[in-house]
Amino acid sequence: MSTDAELIDLLHLGRPRVIGAWRLGDVIIDPGPSSCLARLLPALELRPPRVLALTHIHLDHAGATGSIVRRLPETEVWVHERGAPHLIDPSRLLDSAARLYGTEMERLWGEVLPVPAERLRVLRGGETLGPFQVAYTPGHASHHVSYLHEPSGCAFTGDVTGVRIGEGPVLPPTPPPDIDPTAWRASLDRVAAWQPRSLALTHFDAHGDVEEHLAAMHDHLDLVESLADDLDEAGFIDAVRARVAGSADAEVAAAYEQAMPPGLSFRGLTRYLSRAQAG
Repeated sequence: MSTDAELIDLLHLGRPRVIGAWRLGDVIIDPGPSSCLARLLPALELRPPRVLALTHIHLDHAGATGSIVRRLPETEVWVHERGAPHLIDPSRLLDSAARLYGTEMERLWGEVLPVPAERLRVLRGGETLGPFQVAYTPGHASHHVSYLHEPSGCAFTGDVTGVRIGEGPVLPPTPPPDIDPTAWRASLDRVAAWQPRSLALTHFDAHGDVEEHLAAMHDHLDLVESLADDLDEAGFIDAVRARVAGSADAEVAAAYEQAMPPGLSFRGLTRYLSRAQAG
């Protein structure tokens, strides 16, 4: 297997640097949504993947999985055990997403097809699969895993190491329903313990300043949790946009807005905070 990872920019809704699918040899990490299949399929048909390795089942990372395995009947899907039932029967996942995105569901994500159970390799974390180590990394989602490609030292971390586009900041995407900053901080430490040489993000690109990146994630996770506790939704959105605008041009700021809508981040954090206060 090659150690050279290729990032396929899925050009979500025509915009660059919002969602990327990673190819490493015959493995695709996070194929993205079906709304981007026209961009992804030519690459897959040229070199069909043996594996779709999902970091988690959110539609921007995994919505195309059922469509791909229908076209490529030899492809296996790696997914955490908490996410597996929702690939087999995506009805609850789609109901939850529809509450967030409403009439925009089809435009944003496209068709979501079920994945046959026999196509799944169900993970718990701690596995070694060929050259990959698997770690359970909840916090952004309870069904999130990360993959370390040992030969290259590259860690494919989905959303657990945040969103970082161009010269913009490292920011945690915190949409509903199961954000858990405490678990998230432990997951960042778990990734750090791998001592990876680079972090490959879905949103967006690979970054070699691993120690600085993870420290920024810790700091910004603290920051957005505090902002959500102190501000209303409008104030939170303004604060996040200002942080992005401080180091990013308008094009990059628009990509951040699409990759992690700040209103959804506010809703995820306030849901977490209200549960923490009640419990």
